[in-house]
Amino acid sequence: MTPLGKPESLRDAYGKTLLELGGRDPRLVVLDADLSGSTRTVLFGQKYPDRFFNVGVMEPTMVSMAAGLALGGRTVFASTFAVFAAGQAYNFVRQSVCYNRANVKIVATHGGLLVGGDGGTHQMIEDIGLMRGLPGMTVIVPSDAPTTRAAVLEVAERDGPAYVRLTRENLPTVTDGSFRIGVAGELRAGTDLTIVAVGALVPRALEVAEELAQVGVQTRVLDLASVKPFDVPAVVRAARETGAILVLEEHSVTTGVGAMVAAATAENYPVPVRRVGVPDVFGESGEPWALLDRYGMSKERIRDEAWELLKLRGKVQ
Repeated sequence: MTPLGKPESLRDAYGKTLLELGGRDPRLVVLDADLSGSTRTVLFGQKYPDRFFNVGVMEPTMVSMAAGLALGGRTVFASTFAVFAAGQAYNFVRQSVCYNRANVKIVATHGGLLVGGDGGTHQMIEDIGLMRGLPGMTVIVPSDAPTTRAAVLEVAERDGPAYVRLTRENLPTVTDGSFRIGVAGELRAGTDLTIVAVGALVPRALEVAEELAQVGVQTRVLDLASVKPFDVPAVVRAARETGAILVLEEHSVTTGVGAMVAAATAENYPVPVRRVGVPDVFGESGEPWALLDRYGMSKERIRDEAWELLKLRGKVQ
């Protein structure tokens, strides 16, 4: 098992990695929509002001500019909150970036319910589904700071559009940073059940797996940070070897990672799949972590769902 490490800011990891990339690649440029302090692109802007563009509160314009710069030969990172990147600017991401296969990396912060007090209008819970539906778009949801750094480095080297979703809240370190696009990270081995998790729910997956181990249940935990492309062989292998899968995501269960895993298993190796995430509702203002519990992503709910799957397999009474 990978123990839970000290909570760290994924946004800080992003900002620091941009500085690293800026020193390597003089053609790299960064855009922001008047939120650079929150997205941490301000660090790049302070060191490389001639390659940093704050376009103001005009997210569609930012995406259009990013596409133009990319088609002119630049590697472009563009950042704002997820609700603006995937919502306000969606058609521009679709038409200007993805249709043209422009080399634009959209790093969206403040994704999911963990935006907390900003409320339902700013808690973007549909972005993974929107972005993974776009042809040619790479989608990554890091679970910690080391994965964030590795993901930003990888998308910088990979030609074409990418969407990286980061949380506002700090998250415990759960990986060694050995992330690779298209590969699921196995954080814990097991043969009785698999928990597939992304982002903020990966630590909860590990905690529940440890609790289950105390009663003799061996749970495999996969970090599906690479949402698209995602590691179909790892998911099918988990279905075959453990017989049931529980999916955890801080996103709408209607269009998120759970739906993707369910489709992959149904087509390749059908097993029981249960999904824990945001139901078909908008969020509300509240304390970030309490909102996860309120909307059905508590450790207790996760444990109960795992137990029901184990019952279906005949592993417990």
